[in-house]
Amino acid sequence: MNLSKNWRLEVERDVFKTLKKMPRSRRDALLHAIKLLPSNPYFGDIQKMKGLDNTWRRRIGAYRIYYKIKNPEGVILVFHLERRTSKTY
Repeated sequence: MNLSKNWRLEVERDVFKTLKKMPRSRRDALLHAIKLLPSNPYFGDIQKMKGLDNTWRRRIGAYRIYYKIKNPEGVILVFHLERRTSKTY
């Protein structure tokens, strides 16, 4: 893992649409967590997704941020954001 690498952050449009529907306090916390990803994408309550190459999820309370780490390009792609509840499982 190259932690000193300069990562570039890309966020898909659907993530912004989901954020727009949330209360301000949740939205601000999630945006802060997303903005911190380029400094160290392997930090926090993260887990590698089984069966998917370079796909990770970060847990922020009841929300999950799903992202891919494209190592050779130095890109972090945030592609999905969802709220997890007891009915989700």
